Amino acid sequence: MKRFVEKIRDCHDIEGAKELLFSTIKKDPKIEYALNFAVEAHKGQYRKSGEPYVVHPILVASIVAYISKEETMVIASLLHDVVEDTSHTIEEIKEHFGSDVARLVEGLTKIVEIRDESLIPSSSNEKLISSALSFRKILLASIKDVRVLVIKLCDRLHNMLTLKALPPNKQKRIAEETLVVYAPIAHRLGISFLKNLLEDLSFYYIFPKEYQKIDDFISSHKQELQIKLNNFIEDVKKVLIKNGFRYNEFTIISRIKHYYSIYQKMQRKGISIEEVLDLLAIRVLVREKIDCYRALGAVHLNFKPLIMRFKDYVAIPKENGYQTIHTTVFDNTSIFEVQIRTYDMHKTAEYGVAAHWKYKLGLDNINLKWLENLQYQNDNIEEFYELVKSDLFSEDISVFSPKGDMFTLPRGAVALDFAYAVHTDIGNRARAVFINKQKSTLLTELKNGDIVKIITSEKPILRCSWIDAVKTSKAKEQMRQACKQKIKEINSKSALNILSSELRVTKEEILRWVEENSLSHTLHKVPTDINFFKETINRYLASLRKNKKILPFIGKSVKIKEQTLENFVIFSSFSISGVEFDYCCTPKQGDEIVAFKSHNKALIHHKLCEKASHMIADGEPMLFVGWASQKMPRYRLWYLCKTKRGRWPLYCNIWQNLI
Repeated sequence: MKRFVEKIRDCHDIEGAKELLFSTIKKDPKIEYALNFAVEAHKGQYRKSGEPYVVHPILVASIVAYISKEETMVIASLLHDVVEDTSHTIEEIKEHFGSDVARLVEGLTKIVEIRDESLIPSSSNEKLISSALSFRKILLASIKDVRVLVIKLCDRLHNMLTLKALPPNKQKRIAEETLVVYAPIAHRLGISFLKNLLEDLSFYYIFPKEYQKIDDFISSHKQELQIKLNNFIEDVKKVLIKNGFRYNEFTIISRIKHYYSIYQKMQRKGISIEEVLDLLAIRVLVREKIDCYRALGAVHLNFKPLIMRFKDYVAIPKENGYQTIHTTVFDNTSIFEVQIRTYDMHKTAEYGVAAHWKYKLGLDNINLKWLENLQYQNDNIEEFYELVKSDLFSEDISVFSPKGDMFTLPRGAVALDFAYAVHTDIGNRARAVFINKQKSTLLTELKNGDIVKIITSEKPILRCSWIDAVKTSKAKEQMRQACKQKIKEINSKSALNILSSELRVTKEEILRWVEENSLSHTLHKVPTDINFFKETINRYLASLRKNKKILPFIGKSVKIKEQTLENFVIFSSFSISGVEFDYCCTPKQGDEIVAFKSHNKALIHHKLCEKASHMIADGEPMLFVGWASQKMPRYRLWYLCKTKRGRWPLYCNIWQNLI
């Protein structure tokens, strides 16, 4: 593989690209016709590096052919830029190459269009992350044929291999996009060699210093590490032969953990590269599934295992079809990860879904439901990072329903995550759980192999304070949506009470006016948007003046004044002298709150408080309330940074974070 990738990187002419293509797939009239069509279509076009443009699609087709011998995919790869960059149309592609190829080319063209619409340009100073999130979300929702994603990953690999031809700002932007969008997709498609290459190539451009440190360590210790691996491989070979294996019944491959994976582990665990336990690893490939367990027994009986690092993905495969036994053992003073799998499992692990076309294994063995799960994403940047950390790069566990249905969850997932994985409605109504027949809490962390039974209530249960406790993006997003919807309902009901109080009219009168003026859909903004609140009051009074009516208690206007009391700011025409809390809830700074008027005082409740809910329903007089801002104004931080940078490093750091 490494030698093939180097050939791709070093190829810059059409003849060399053709030679590479036909070294990976047999010459075929259809492929040759598509090749000649692409050469003619891209005639006179050149890349930034100066090489003929058609070299790119030919090399992309070579990578596709390397991982999948599927003829349609190879032809679509050769033609993937024709519709986008030449005068040829999708109808011409369909006429010359058939509807299947045309669908793939159309899907690849659509990705370019989505990218142009969703992704901020490389010349922009804005952060890429939020637009990359939108791009990936739309991409996954719109691509109907997974083969399109495989071709696009190969296209991105070649772009990353030739990134040096672009200016530094574009290099970094494309690398960030690759790490955020394409590497996670490769991971979930199970194409590990593409995922690893895309991550390492991105890592090189995004964190060059960190990359260099790891590269320096691996390079300076290369001979020592290789000797350790070679000695361990010889020891394992002897053990397997001693335990009944023949020389031709197994193969052992060695590997050093790829750079970005090393960096991730160092960052996640706060350790040095010397402390990364699975830096060195071997893979034992055998013929049959049962041989995996024979090999495992031989290894464990002869090398001391670290039991906590044992995982059996042969008996319980990952969602993307990955099957391998993982164990970690001591050999003298060194620690090695040992992966044991069959030859067919190895093909699936390396090439993922592509292996199912290349080796005719059939698509029934692979689960692509994760594509749906990646739709549970919010446009909030912090939530996106949380998703990447939790759903895409975490290790998986497998748990079971009482009927034996298997569910794959990220390590650290709790029982409530399982409930949402079963069904959104089950998650919303979950009230209790039994794990391995023992009653537990819904926030109990699940372990590999647990049997989980969820007990549900008749009505949905809101758990807004639990959002940070669940692990999966689906659970988080569904809980957020339910809480947002509930708060929106509470805001609409509170708005009637606040307007009724300030205008000294009945709630029924306000409701009638709201319906007459078609304001029901914006009513929820009254308790949270002070400008909208004042505008609504003025609009109501204007409607009275238009009808030549005047309210006896307030006359022609309502003077809303700002009153700051302790940590709260209240906007009201009433004079409020103080704030009080009830015994039922204790809202903390930043929580959603409501305020009830009790004589000349404001009674503060959490917005989701049950007692507050009853008081809102009963029409108790209410006030517009918010938390008093504790933050220093941005212009003040900017001034301190500019004028006192040496004496105010803390403020400068805060300012940098804000922008």
